[in-house]
Amino acid sequence: MKVTLHQLKIFRVVAENGSIARAAERLHLTPPTLSIQLRQLAEGLGVTLYEIVGRQLRLTGAGKDVLHSARNLEAELRALDQQLAARGGVERGRLRVAAVSTGEYLFPSMLGRFRQRHPGIEASLQIVPRDALIRRIDQGLDDWYLMTRPPADRGLLIERVAINPLVMIAAPDHPWTRRKRIDFRAVSEERFVVRESGSGTRLWTEEWLGRFGAELKPALELGSNEAIKQAVRAGHGLAVISLHAVRLELEAGLLEMPRVPHFPAPVWWHRVQRPGAAVSPAARAFGSQLETELPLLDQELQALLKQHRQPRPAPG
Repeated sequence: MKVTLHQLKIFRVVAENGSIARAAERLHLTPPTLSIQLRQLAEGLGVTLYEIVGRQLRLTGAGKDVLHSARNLEAELRALDQQLAARGGVERGRLRVAAVSTGEYLFPSMLGRFRQRHPGIEASLQIVPRDALIRRIDQGLDDWYLMTRPPADRGLLIERVAINPLVMIAAPDHPWTRRKRIDFRAVSEERFVVRESGSGTRLWTEEWLGRFGAELKPALELGSNEAIKQAVRAGHGLAVISLHAVRLELEAGLLEMPRVPHFPAPVWWHRVQRPGAAVSPAARAFGSQLETELPLLDQELQALLKQHRQPRPAPG
């Protein structure tokens, strides 16, 4: 086979972007240059890699096989680079981490401390909605994925690493903050502010309402945790949200946690990895940092729940 790593990289980027034009933009090359490289790759392999249907680029079966191998080769070369650097006593390489939206409240600071300890490593963090994170997992773009509801149908390597309690929040003057017992009628008639379809907190809210025989009918659908908090403070309804996201507002008295059945929800952070993916020295180092820092953060969250007279999350 007459194939180069450069051609495989171009093919991977084209396949992941679904468009030669978008891939050319990302690679800072011209579309004709990419087309020539893709044609040479296909001729070198003796297969058809993709077809254009309408304006959509669709991989053939052979194209999917080549994409899988291209991703594995890139991961192996990245790991080899870091392993050789470690043998030479030089710490370098790259760490790529992706997390769901709630991760914006804890992982940027963790990654900052990691970069201070390991200045030779190029570290990046992507904070994206759950659906986008699952797409990143499918594409194998990162070393570690941090989320609360990993997909169960992909054979992923999943490890619990910390608690991520979901709590119900309300404006301080909301009637639920003064109730000791919430009945079915109150639940079925209440307005809820929710994240976009597919988010972990929205899925949990739907499941919780289902325990009361009620259906989620969003009063507002918003795209960020910050917008959710502002809407609840403005009196648009209740919301389910990670305790990480509301620590400051609870301490300042801007939001309250009414005592409602099944809350706080015993949700966990999971560290996720694709099966067979190589774990680089940089990824192992960040994994060790998570194992050191997250238990301390768990203790802080438990203390906050106790301060607000909320039960501890039940072990899952």
